[in-house]
Amino acid sequence: MSLQYVGFSEINGPLVVLDNAAGVSYDEVVEIRLDDKSSRIGRVVEIRGERVVLQVFEGTKGLSLTNTKTRFTGKPMEMPLSPEILGRVFNGAGRPVDGLGEIYAEKTADINGRALNPVSRAYPHNYINTGISAIDALVTLIRGQKLPIFTGSGLSHNKLAVQIVRQAHIADENGQDFAVVFAAMGVKNDVADYFRRSFEESGVLQRVVMFLNLSNDPVIERIITPRCALTVAEYLAYEKNMHILVILTDMTSYAEAVREFSSSMGEIPGRKGYPGYLYSDLASIYERAGIIKGSGGSVTQIPILTMPNDDITHPVPDLTGYITEGQIVLDRVLDQKGIYPPVSVLPSLSRLMKDGIGSGYTRYDHSDAANQLFASYAKVQETRALASVIGEDELTDTDKSFMYFGKVFEKYFISQASDENRTIDETLDLAWDILSLLPKTSLERVDEKLLEEKYNPMAAEKFILN
Repeated sequence: MSLQYVGFSEINGPLVVLDNAAGVSYDEVVEIRLDDKSSRIGRVVEIRGERVVLQVFEGTKGLSLTNTKTRFTGKPMEMPLSPEILGRVFNGAGRPVDGLGEIYAEKTADINGRALNPVSRAYPHNYINTGISAIDALVTLIRGQKLPIFTGSGLSHNKLAVQIVRQAHIADENGQDFAVVFAAMGVKNDVADYFRRSFEESGVLQRVVMFLNLSNDPVIERIITPRCALTVAEYLAYEKNMHILVILTDMTSYAEAVREFSSSMGEIPGRKGYPGYLYSDLASIYERAGIIKGSGGSVTQIPILTMPNDDITHPVPDLTGYITEGQIVLDRVLDQKGIYPPVSVLPSLSRLMKDGIGSGYTRYDHSDAANQLFASYAKVQETRALASVIGEDELTDTDKSFMYFGKVFEKYFISQASDENRTIDETLDLAWDILSLLPKTSLERVDEKLLEEKYNPMAAEKFILN
């Protein structure tokens, strides 16, 4: 028989303090019942003798200091799991909101996950095809990788997230299952409706598990949203042998929830008010991606985070960059030109790309094409800077060819329709056609034999600039 405590000694923001509570464990879940018979979930975040601090996920509005009843469950917060979870929609706390009833659980699992022995990790190989040329060719997403998208307020990252969910699939044809776990934190109602409607209309909802924490939901609830999502992903990957792509948007909203919680606890703030443990807190989420030896599944992560004032040195993108294996950066200038997706090629990076492309994975010429595109586009930026000083008319013929290459590259390669799903062969063939706009002597990153095979002198006829 469990004890029930009546009343609190203190309420402070999302935290409540309960005195004379014995036998309580850290991270233990509590059920809080209000006078109107409704209930809320909380967890133990601090223990000082018999004085316990509780974090209430649904917020403390309406709680009474005298009449509220608290019951300790004796276990951490758990997520009900079942193969039937595919196609379902949950709120940020992991409760169904799609009107289809509760999950008939095959098992439950602690949302904080279990420590993974680094020795049991398998090195990621093989790529996930997103159908987006700028990603597949230049910032290739490898199965088991964590590859964030750095974006800015107002950019088309939501549109890009929907396209990735709609088009992404494992590259090989071995019949293994693929699914997406999508978690949105702090999104507006219209954005949540956009995600849900887009998945339903495109017919992919049956292989998507959605978690939606809305902007009018309690801020503290966002702290558990990614953990619920990753618990589902680990179950499907490691116990059901599925390949799972996890998209978390927006991790900046998550970090702000952590900052609010830290402030309520009275902790000493670090950079821009974020707690000093933000790095390890983010790592506890990002490091749940990977492949375990002996398992037929994998967990791949694409966290999306908005950079306040487009500042890539802000603590959230800065710390994320240290933990993850590269980043995809969206550019406001490209977005203003009408280019979608506005992927900024030069600062974008996939550190595991080299191990998942080439013969047996994508295509034998992938590495050469990608290296040459990077080098040539870097030259484009130098030439544009020079042209802004001396004028385009004063440029050499080679420089003018790079200027033309840059315009074609942005219009035809980086830019594509939001419903356009390119195969890797289409992407690489397009890359070679665009590279063929440059003089052969300028293509210094390509083996001479391969250059003779792929260089197309007639490629210019395929491209028209306004």
